Amino acid sequence: MHPDPVIIADRLKKTYGDIAAVDGISFSVEAGTVFGFLGPNGAGKTTTMRMIQCVSPRSGGDLCVFGLDPAEQPRMIKQWLGVVPQETNLDPEFTCFENLMVYSRYFGIPKREAAERVEELLAFVALTEKRDVKIEHLSGGMKRRLLLARALVNQPRMLILDEPTIGLDPQARHLMWEKLRELRAAGNTIVLTTHYLEEAERLCDRLVIMDNGAILVEGAPGELVERYVGSDIVEAERKPEVIACLDEMGVRYDIVGDMVEAMTPDPREVARRLFETCNPGRVFVRRATLEDVFLQLTGRNLKE
Repeated sequence: MHPDPVIIADRLKKTYGDIAAVDGISFSVEAGTVFGFLGPNGAGKTTTMRMIQCVSPRSGGDLCVFGLDPAEQPRMIKQWLGVVPQETNLDPEFTCFENLMVYSRYFGIPKREAAERVEELLAFVALTEKRDVKIEHLSGGMKRRLLLARALVNQPRMLILDEPTIGLDPQARHLMWEKLRELRAAGNTIVLTTHYLEEAERLCDRLVIMDNGAILVEGAPGELVERYVGSDIVEAERKPEVIACLDEMGVRYDIVGDMVEAMTPDPREVARRLFETCNPGRVFVRRATLEDVFLQLTGRNLKE
């Protein structure tokens, strides 16, 4: 048996010249959980994933995957990994069935066993009807699901997904989430990066938020929301009287464009006071989300 955490990173670093893409991060991933890496572009998420996948050597610190060192036993680690890359790299010359069959050869799976497994995987990702269709005739959502099926061909002990639902419409995204939840329920370990905060909130047992190569926070999604924002947000129009009211109540708030967002465990009371004493215009009450945490920690400026 391998030790319980399937990944242990300690002060893990990746530098390119003078630039630290990953700057001494530490985290661990328990078997059978979904662990997420969130962060703006250039935060170091994909670089971290590439080190776990044994395709990019670390520059410093320690990394252990399935109890092994990626620098010393990459082949061993890779045979237990299933990877869904950010870019679609399916072979356009082949059908769905053929793509998966060709991939099965890399793992030396006997042909008959591979064919059975491929049929099962096509059914799992709802692509049986597209079995003999070439890749160019598939929608974006179908391609992402086929990449997921391909990642499962070798019956991996851990799945690594880099932006699994990038560019998908809501229906296709929900279908992908459903499949990932089924895999998690079957005991699979899943590590993913995502830009979609709702995705992380729905899927992840634990996650880290990264920025500039460092981990800002780590925890369960609900726990992070509670810790950094509280349970609810009251949104009101940005007016001097609204701000004066909130200051008087001692309520924490953010100014976002022409709105004020107040963080409070008692939204009804705050909304009532605003209405009664300071002519707030429109007022909304909503649940606090991971997005509120993310924006508070990484700032609201657009990062390219």
